[in-house]
Amino acid sequence: MKTIEEINQHNVKKILSEKKIPDFYPGDVVKVGVRITEGKKERIQYFEGVCIAKKSRDLNSSFTVRKISFGEGVERTFPLYGTLIDSIKVIRSGKVRRAKLYYLRDRTGKSARIAEKIRKKIGIDVDVKPETVTEENVAPAVEAPKEEAPAVQAAPVVEAPKEETPTVETSKEEPKSESPPEKK
Repeated sequence: MKTIEEINQHNVKKILSEKKIPDFYPGDVVKVGVRITEGKKERIQYFEGVCIAKKSRDLNSSFTVRKISFGEGVERTFPLYGTLIDSIKVIRSGKVRRAKLYYLRDRTGKSARIAEKIRKKIGIDVDVKPETVTEENVAPAVEAPKEEAPAVQAAPVVEAPKEETPTVETSKEEPKSESPPEKK
């Protein structure tokens, strides 16, 4: 016989297979798409604000989002696995040191701001695979530096006279740049 916890965990897995819920934490600015039924019509209304609390209780998980609307603070608690939620999107991550940000209720303006957490991510995730050393891999690498070395020595000799001519031109341009301030 299954316990209630096992049934709840099974339902959570079933819901997660149908829709994707991103990882977000208190302090993150979240945009929640809520399904609203008006008569026979159904539409999606977005509620964007700071996540101030998150409760993790399997199927009963919920989170609270707070936003300032026309100068008035509005909080709304959503069930994480509820059917009314269409989508959850993390707009930006906040850098906080608390699990519950109830102190934001008393603050307004600049004191209610949360610093952004900067995640260091460079381009595409790359898996490093160890290479096996073979004669084919080593041979071209040894030959290439020998060919490049003479070309590098010849290039500076040709470029040296070219560098001297621009310095002369820049010295001629400097008096021109001084003349506009004199006109003022």
